[in-house]
Amino acid sequence: MASKGDFHTHSTFSDGRLTPSELVDLAYKNGVRIHALTDHDTVDGLPEAFRAAERYADLTLIPGIEMSTDVPGNEVHILGHFIDWKDAGFLKKLTRLQESRLGRAEKMVAKLAELNKPVSWERVLEIAGEGVVGRPHIALALVENGHVESTNRAFDLYLSRTGPAYVGRERLDPEDVVDLIDGVGGLTTLAHPRELRAAGSLDDLLRRLKDAGLIAMEVYYQDYRPDEVETFRQLAERFDLLPLGGSDYHALGRPEEREPGNIPLPDSAINDYLAVARDRDSLSRARLAQAK
Repeated sequence: MASKGDFHTHSTFSDGRLTPSELVDLAYKNGVRIHALTDHDTVDGLPEAFRAAERYADLTLIPGIEMSTDVPGNEVHILGHFIDWKDAGFLKKLTRLQESRLGRAEKMVAKLAELNKPVSWERVLEIAGEGVVGRPHIALALVENGHVESTNRAFDLYLSRTGPAYVGRERLDPEDVVDLIDGVGGLTTLAHPRELRAAGSLDDLLRRLKDAGLIAMEVYYQDYRPDEVETFRQLAERFDLLPLGGSDYHALGRPEEREPGNIPLPDSAINDYLAVARDRDSLSRARLAQAK
């Protein structure tokens, strides 16, 4: 079932393979009318995305971001929607995170050379283009050099958290990211929770993040089976979180990947989320009027 909303997509400004303009066009062609661009730790693709969205009178483009955080033994990704993406303090923080990503990627390339799986740093930069260098760009270089047959295999063998070429980055706690996004007017969503549930850490994390201000959790995600969707829907309900959804589209050609809108996210879930966003905007205006 196609959805009119997709709250999780990536462009060439992080680790996607479509430009923001191409991504907006594809999403619209697929029937998406509520679309969030959520590149990793960057908002640099938003100006182009907004220009592209002007072509479609009935398209709502949501300024968003996906931020990576750490918990013991795992990663937690937090989506931020409706953010004030021009906030100076927020942009300064993102710049520091991007610099951390770049240094981390260089060290991973060096480790691959030590493992006799060399890739060219210059080629990794070419693949990343204008985007923030990340592991998917290194994975694509590994595929190009014939070291692995797919990007999934590159992660499995070398680039995953337990892989021999993995390098950590600047550490952020999930609660800190929820607070950071809330500070620029955004709503926060826990991304792709299946891996966290498999690790047995999801319930405790949800308690902590709900207390920190988490609004929603991805329930209708990419290749989740119907029984998984129902499990996460019930879990979201138990923690009083809105069920949200996204394709997490990168255009990397992975078997599990879905194009924008190719998720079973119901209109009711979209409408509930947008209602919270409208209430937050109204609340912000009321506080501003009161401050004056």
